[in-house]
Amino acid sequence: MHGALFVAKTGLSAQDTSLKVISNNLANVSTVGFKKDRAVFEDLLYEIRRQPGAQSAEDSQLPSGLQVGSGVKVVGTQKLFSTGTMEVTEQAFDMAINGRGFFQVTLPSGEIGYTRNGQFHLNADNQLVTAEGYLLEPAITLPAETTNFTAGGDGVLSVTTAGSSVSTQIGQLQVADFVNPAGLQAMGQNLFLETTASGAPALNNPGTAGSGILRQGTLETSNVNAVEELVTMITTQRAYEMNSKVISTADEMLSFVSQQL
Repeated sequence: MHGALFVAKTGLSAQDTSLKVISNNLANVSTVGFKKDRAVFEDLLYEIRRQPGAQSAEDSQLPSGLQVGSGVKVVGTQKLFSTGTMEVTEQAFDMAINGRGFFQVTLPSGEIGYTRNGQFHLNADNQLVTAEGYLLEPAITLPAETTNFTAGGDGVLSVTTAGSSVSTQIGQLQVADFVNPAGLQAMGQNLFLETTASGAPALNNPGTAGSGILRQGTLETSNVNAVEELVTMITTQRAYEMNSKVISTADEMLSFVSQQL
C-alpha cells in the first residue's frame, strides 16, 4: 500500500510541474516571438516480480510476467517552434521572420543571443537595439537625419536621408538557423543561447537555404493557443485530482487494516 502512496506522489509532482509549464505558456500569450513549451513525461523503473518469458513449467513460458511500475516523472520540457501569427504594425523598426531563423543579438557578456522578437528600437547612438538595449548583430547604425528606413525581404537594410531621394544600403541582416532549435537554452528576455544540443548556428540571408523571409512593419505573436492550453490545463487538473484520490484511497485502506488488527 505504501507503494501506491509513493506512485501517486510522483503523479502529483509531475502534474504540478506540467501545470507550471502551462501557466508559463498562458502568462506569455501576448509576448512577441514567444515559443510555447510542453512537458515530456517518462515512467519510472519497474519492479520485475516475474520475468516475462521465464519458464513457468518444463514446456511453458510466462507470456507477460509481473511488472509493477513505480510512477512517473517529468524528464524535460520541449520548445515548440511553430511560427506564430504575423501581426502588421506598420512600424519601421518592427521586423518578423516568416519561417525558420532567429535574429542575432549581442549580449553584455559578448555572447550572441538569438531571438524571434523583432520589436527593435533606436538607442542614443542611432543603433538598432532590443527593448533591453542589446545591439542587433551585425550592428546597424542609422545615419543622422534618416527620414526612411527599409528592410527588404532578403535582409538588405537601406535608408534615405533629409534632402535626398536616393536610397542608400547600410547593412545586410542575416538570420541564424539551427539543426535542433528545441535544444537552445531559454534565458528569458525573449532570448536563447546556443548549446551542444542545438548545434552551431548556420548564418544565411533571409529567404535563402531554407531560412524565412524578413517582413518589415510586422511582428510575430506568441504561438500559444489559449484555448488549447486551457483544455490541457483541465486535463492536468483532472489527472492531479485522480492522483489525490489514489492517496486518499490508500490511506483509507491502511486505516482499515490497522483498525482490524
